[in-house]
Amino acid sequence: MDVMDETHDSNLKSWVNIDENSDFPIQNIPFGIYSPKEGGDLHVATAIGNYVLDLAYLDEAGIFEGTEVEGTEVFHEPTLNAFMSMGRKAWKDARKVISQILSENNGTLRDNKELKELALIPMKHAEMEFPVDIGDYTDFYSSKEHASNVGTIFRGPENALMPNWLHLPIAYHGRASSVVLDGADIVRPKGQTKAPDAKDPSFGESKRMDFELEMGLFIGAGNRLGEPVPVDDAEDHIFGMALVNDWSARDIQTWEYQPLGPFLAKNFATTLSPWIITLEALEPFRCKGPKQDPEPLEYLRNNKNSTFDINLGIYLKSEKMDSYELISSSNYNYLYWDMNQQIAHHTITGCNLRTGDLLASGTISGPEKDNRGSMLELTWGWSESIKLSNGEERIALENGDTVMLRGWCQGDGYRVGFGECRGKLLPSA
Repeated sequence: MDVMDETHDSNLKSWVNIDENSDFPIQNIPFGIYSPKEGGDLHVATAIGNYVLDLAYLDEAGIFEGTEVEGTEVFHEPTLNAFMSMGRKAWKDARKVISQILSENNGTLRDNKELKELALIPMKHAEMEFPVDIGDYTDFYSSKEHASNVGTIFRGPENALMPNWLHLPIAYHGRASSVVLDGADIVRPKGQTKAPDAKDPSFGESKRMDFELEMGLFIGAGNRLGEPVPVDDAEDHIFGMALVNDWSARDIQTWEYQPLGPFLAKNFATTLSPWIITLEALEPFRCKGPKQDPEPLEYLRNNKNSTFDINLGIYLKSEKMDSYELISSSNYNYLYWDMNQQIAHHTITGCNLRTGDLLASGTISGPEKDNRGSMLELTWGWSESIKLSNGEERIALENGDTVMLRGWCQGDGYRVGFGECRGKLLPSA
């Protein structure tokens, strides 16, 4: 990653009125896909305060003249894939131009009444669409605290971590077709389960529905088949990050996961937040991750700080509640295996990552009880209920429950946020 530039200035202000607690100040400049609620084409956009800024109209007006996106019409595409494939220079140049025209002393857009009315749309009049055509989806298992908690629950503290866990980033191949956008309802899945005292399995709806607090990264420029990505070059392939809720049917998972891991327990839904936050926006919040002991093999040895101070929260709202309640908080920098190591390991065989591929972090838990990133951990294997402020209790998610994930980096007088990642659990079909 390059050093920070003028787009990271904490004193930078926009002529757009932005609340101090907004996820989308001028220092953020995320990318997403939207359509007008009254109907119209899907375009690439950024968010600024409570507005969506249509980048296709800006491109038509010549705002991106002299950059690599000029004349490409990538902002007219119904997904971000074309823009993502162009590489880091194109992403950075576009970010700089957007930052300049939104800056408080720049009248290029501010004073162009016709263009401003066309391109700057209140969020309440915009419909966010799925941002990326996802080809492949890999879900990692990179939190030491999460892996230790789960292992302790099922195998005891002496066998909490499997022998390979401290040597490589564990992962499985997920289902890209069932990744859904923020706000989509989640239908309770059915499958086989087997009670510990039962002779045979039974079929029915899952009774142990869970969430998993995760972050996802999107591949921009991929690598060729047969050419691994060195760990120190991995960030050149990352376009940005989003919130991910990896919904889990724990009772189905318990019965099916050996020896090949989760399948039906995970394939029914994964929720994604609509805005992709670029690594450039996260640069001021770069930090050092946990100490790794034993030292990883050479291909996994990362020579720079490759994680970020991203605050994360899990919020729950039942049908009897008027507002969301925070039930757990965590931080992205708790992850033992960072994103660079995940990519290096993923490609060490020569596996080719492609534009639009999604790599999720795995559940992000921290050292304290209120840092746990799943209901499985918060209830310690369904033995301790979660008590909500209205008197309700939860061992597992119930129909009508809505889970919301949030994430943000706190700057000096501003925050770079990820928006919301919500899903409501509905009864089985």
